[in-house]
Amino acid sequence: MKYQIAQVNIGRIKGPLDGPIMAGFMNRLDEINALAESSPGFVWRLQTSEGNATYFRPFDDDDQMLLNMSVWETVEDLKHYVYKTAHAELLRQRSEWFEKLSAVYAALWWVPANHLPGIDEAKKRLAHLAAHGPTEFAFTFKASFPPDHEFQRRIDWSSFQPCPATT
Repeated sequence: MKYQIAQVNIGRIKGPLDGPIMAGFMNRLDEINALAESSPGFVWRLQTSEGNATYFRPFDDDDQMLLNMSVWETVEDLKHYVYKTAHAELLRQRSEWFEKLSAVYAALWWVPANHLPGIDEAKKRLAHLAAHGPTEFAFTFKASFPPDHEFQRRIDWSSFQPCPATT
């Protein structure tokens, strides 16, 4: 079976998306999303009909929290996009638009090819990483795991709510 790497990252915005604080981020969002889609190894990203994921509010108790999620062919493809393209510029400017989080804000995990992870799954992966540290269920770039078919086979994929956006 073929596996691909899923990633989620969250961030609490410092102001309204249509306000001056977030303007620098929002002005580059379409460019950065297009860059992802044209990057080697890109498979899929969470988005609404507006073309991005900023309209999702994944945490009922925090309407300032955004979530970004995508799927890639390999960890190396994802890492190259994150750190070796114009995306890295936004990472360096992150503190201008997003609060510094003390909690886990990013996770990686393997998914079967053609599986589209949902927000529920992403939140469970983040929570697991926060509670247990890097494991085969959720890990980081610094502490990653290769795909393990037996481990993947034991996951109850039906326990995750379906992805709300399949575009």
